[in-house]
Amino acid sequence: MGMLPHRSIGNYLIGILHSEFYNGEGDTDDKKKITIVQMNDSHAYLETHPELFWEGGRAVYRPAGGYARIATLLKQIRADNPEQVLFLDGGDTFHGTYPALHSRGEVLVPILNALSPAAMTAHWEFAYSPQGFKTLSEHITYPVLAMNVYHKDSRERLFKPYEVIEMAGLRVGVAGIACNIVDKAMPPEFSEGVYFTNGLEELPEIVRILRNQEKVDLVVMLSHLGLPQDMHLLEKVPGVDVALSAHTHHRLNRAIRQGDALVVQSGSHGSFITRLDLTLEDGQITDYDHQLIEVSQSIDPDAEVEDLVETAIRPYRLKLEEVVGKTFVPLDRGLNLEATMDNFLLTTLLNHTGADLALSNGWRYGAPIVPGPILMNDLYNIVPMNPPVSTVEITGQELRMMLEKNLEHTFSRDPLNQMGGYVKRALGIRAMIKVENPPLTRIQKLFVGDREVEADKVYQVAFITSQGVPANIGENRQEHSEKMIDVMVDYLKNYELTDAKLRGTFTLI
Repeated sequence: MGMLPHRSIGNYLIGILHSEFYNGEGDTDDKKKITIVQMNDSHAYLETHPELFWEGGRAVYRPAGGYARIATLLKQIRADNPEQVLFLDGGDTFHGTYPALHSRGEVLVPILNALSPAAMTAHWEFAYSPQGFKTLSEHITYPVLAMNVYHKDSRERLFKPYEVIEMAGLRVGVAGIACNIVDKAMPPEFSEGVYFTNGLEELPEIVRILRNQEKVDLVVMLSHLGLPQDMHLLEKVPGVDVALSAHTHHRLNRAIRQGDALVVQSGSHGSFITRLDLTLEDGQITDYDHQLIEVSQSIDPDAEVEDLVETAIRPYRLKLEEVVGKTFVPLDRGLNLEATMDNFLLTTLLNHTGADLALSNGWRYGAPIVPGPILMNDLYNIVPMNPPVSTVEITGQELRMMLEKNLEHTFSRDPLNQMGGYVKRALGIRAMIKVENPPLTRIQKLFVGDREVEADKVYQVAFITSQGVPANIGENRQEHSEKMIDVMVDYLKNYELTDAKLRGTFTLI
């Protein structure tokens, strides 16, 4: 149970008071109760899939997720609290698997409409272009909310900034903030014709409108900025009661407190949802209960949504279930500095190109691959966009500065300067770093192979997407005809994966 005597109690982690939802003696008619359910970063994972869990100090893998099982949980929660459940989606929903990308998100529409969120915000949805996402959004039965996305020409918002929802005798204002890095750290077509802000200027005005004009009882911030950014924003902007955070894939086992707001986040891949039960009196949250719920394989799938999922995936199943290789070791993306899944990807890239080193983006999404047969679906989960292989020549100085900028984007002391994702994935280099150092001074030693990097020496780099090597870096940049999936398939024809050790690419000193 979390007891909230009054807003002015200030900053402390009321989440640590987590216990049974208060329903004891002393309930009065002026108490109102509402249940908020959050899903975020499901990344179009239609079905149950392997997920990584840290248990007993080691990585454990077991099946989790799937929209049909999420549907079962939603039905149970809604049955427990008729007319009192507010289900909200934090975005990164329409992108991340082959069926989603192949259909430009359309296969998700009937499934998500069946789940019936009240609203969503967005991030990777812009991969279909802003206009493509806008068109896609017209087919879902709930609004996309984003106070911080504007047309470049008109300066008008692309989506509504907020929605007011009446339920359980309350007026709830839901204010949406899309991920702000789309026009800063992602391919340029993602932000064609639009620009993104961090919400710091917009949020105070939206809160004022919700409080003073819309007369809401509860302000919910539905954000895809990331947990560090959300905590920073809430420190600067008062008036938010609940913040539904996303983007950084945190599994928050307890609601945490920032300013006057309760903050939650629900992992990724649809492997978890959060249930937050609130009691309100006189416009104040006086009690709450938080549960991070694992979407376990033991949950019976909802029959209606299971049929919708099967309809969505049927045209792709034969392709995706093709066995393309074998691994004796698990591959995952569960670490910030380096990951076995990306080491496999980069190994195949180096094997194919013969380059000195290989680079790719530090994507967070991508379900683990467990020992056994490797399916085509597993490879598309690593890189669902299946980008072409590219090469470029860069100097040692360019390499160092590119890595320094990436480290700043990952570990910046100012959360609003963090640009999402893990550290850039690399193979063929070793960097000794101090993450606590100021910008552009974190790398203490940098090696390509066994030799320390020389500032003027030119290195051949293999990479995928402009997030691997930005377009303004290097010379003789070439985009090759081979696609990344084909390169991995060719590698697996000749090699079984028997080793997945980390290479110490980035070492904290």
